[in-house]
Amino acid sequence: MEQQFDRPIENVEEKTEEKKKHDFGKIFKDGVLTNNPVLVQMVGMCSVLAISSSLTNAIGMGIAVIFVLTMSNLVISLLRNFIEDEVRIPSFIVVIAGFVTIVQMLIKAYSPALDKSLGIFIPLIVVNCIILARAEGFASQNGPIESIVDGISQGLGYTIAISILASIRELFGSGTLFGVRIIAKEYTIGFFLQPASSFILLGLLFAGFAALTSKKKKAN
Repeated sequence: MEQQFDRPIENVEEKTEEKKKHDFGKIFKDGVLTNNPVLVQMVGMCSVLAISSSLTNAIGMGIAVIFVLTMSNLVISLLRNFIEDEVRIPSFIVVIAGFVTIVQMLIKAYSPALDKSLGIFIPLIVVNCIILARAEGFASQNGPIESIVDGISQGLGYTIAISILASIRELFGSGTLFGVRIIAKEYTIGFFLQPASSFILLGLLFAGFAALTSKKKKAN
C-alpha cells in the first residue's frame, strides 16, 4: 500500500519540477527571441536608433539596461503586494530611477568615455518603455525568481538587437569593431554613421527577423 501511494506523489513532484523548468525556459526564450523587446515589441527605440553607431556604446547601454531591468524587476516583484494600484506607476519609476542613478554613477566613475558617448540616454532609461513595460506587465504580477529571469532575458534581447545594428553600422561606416580596424578606411561608407541609416537598417532587421520567425512557424 505504501508503494502505491508513494509513486503518484513522486510523479506529481517530478511533473511540478518539469513545469517550473519549462516555464523559466519559456520566459527566457520569450525575452531573447519570441518576444524580443526591440524586434518584436518595438519598444526602447530611441536609444537603439541613437547610439548604435558604435558596438562599444551598444554593449555598454545593453549592460546598463540588463542591470536596471533585472534589479527593478526583483524589487517591484518583492513589493508588489504592498504597492497600491493608485500609485503603482510613480512607485515603479522611483524604483527604476534609483537603479539608473547607481548605473550612471558607476559609469561616470569607471568609464568616463562611455558616459560621454551615451550622454542623456543613461538617465532616460528611467522612462524607457522596456523597463516600465516589464515592471507593469510582468514583475508586478509574478514572483522574484521569474522576474529576475524576465529582466535578464529581456535585457539580453535588447542587447543582442542593438549590438547587431551597431556592428553593421560601425563595420561598414567606420571600418572598425571595438576600435580595431577591419576594413580599410577608403572602402567604408559614411552613410552608415548617419542617423538615417539606423532607421533603414533597423527596418531591414525587422523584416529579416519576421521572415525567419514566420518561416519557422510554417515549418513547425
